[in-house]
Amino acid sequence: MSVEFYNVRMSRVWTGGHSSPVLCAAVSREAMVATGAEAGELTLWSPAGSPLSSLHLSDDVTGLCFSPADPSLLSACHGRAVTLLDLRSLKTPLAELRDVAEDEINGVCVDESGRTLAAGDDTGAVTLVDLQLMKATGTLRTHTNICSSVAFRPRRPQSLVSAGLDMQVCLWTLPKPRPVWSVSLQDTQQEHTGQVFNPPLAHCVCVSSCGDVCVCAAEDGGLHLLRACADGRLRERGMIPAHSQGASQAHFISFLSHPYWLASGGNDGLVALWDLSQHPLVDHSKKKKKRRKKRGQNPQDEEEACSSETRPRLCFQHAEKVNWVCPAVLEGKPSLLVTDQTSCPTVYSLEQL
Repeated sequence: MSVEFYNVRMSRVWTGGHSSPVLCAAVSREAMVATGAEAGELTLWSPAGSPLSSLHLSDDVTGLCFSPADPSLLSACHGRAVTLLDLRSLKTPLAELRDVAEDEINGVCVDESGRTLAAGDDTGAVTLVDLQLMKATGTLRTHTNICSSVAFRPRRPQSLVSAGLDMQVCLWTLPKPRPVWSVSLQDTQQEHTGQVFNPPLAHCVCVSSCGDVCVCAAEDGGLHLLRACADGRLRERGMIPAHSQGASQAHFISFLSHPYWLASGGNDGLVALWDLSQHPLVDHSKKKKKRRKKRGQNPQDEEEACSSETRPRLCFQHAEKVNWVCPAVLEGKPSLLVTDQTSCPTVYSLEQL
């Protein structure tokens, strides 16, 4: 399998929307793009990259999420607050829930019904918010360090995944206060002769549109894979060494040929596209072939076959440390929006795939 590399000349830079580093991004199903930055900056963009509207919130905007049920509704977290916005009147928030979390919020997600929001904060807690009642309804506690990322499982009502700097990934069935399971990423960290890994602090977690595969980007540069059964039981886990420095972002791409395309970004400035449909954790026929190879194939050939399954299909050499990656169909074209330490988002075309 060949790997294609593209440089920044294959990208477009969006300007005029921010004056501070852009921390996060989100896209609605109608291809409206929102970005959040330091100093409370929030900007709404057209699919062509023109700033449409902006406002200032009370603190750095660290997370954004459009409602899956209503693409005009946007939730933004800043400091300990969550603000609910309507794109049709961005400068007039529908509600602002101040001090809804116990400490600074690092990320938010909204379930498929559009009713429940989850927010992970620096204490390790996950706060649940009812967006119809506009109030916090519960708190999940198991992380012993910062909860860096949360994600609802598609097609699995009340099923939530959280990840933290305690190197734990947890699956919850709401409203139960205890996780169904909790996995240490240290257990999935592979041993490589002559290579020293950083601790696998979990920075970002995402779930495939089928709801069965979770991927966590971690400080060891790895993409940690977890496969769950329909009833939530943990079935398998694995790891792909993906980045030479910490992996900061991982997001599944829902609009390509199958639901197991993944985009990742890291502190090494690399943005990579992965076809996980060929990974043994996803494609069980690969396991059968691997078992046959163990019985009768040269070990070197087996190693080469396994490594070819975990190579990126497409790479972009981004010039900066990656803050966020956001898959989107913009002007009818498959794209990947990337934010970094600058004030300008970058858009890469995925038409090569």
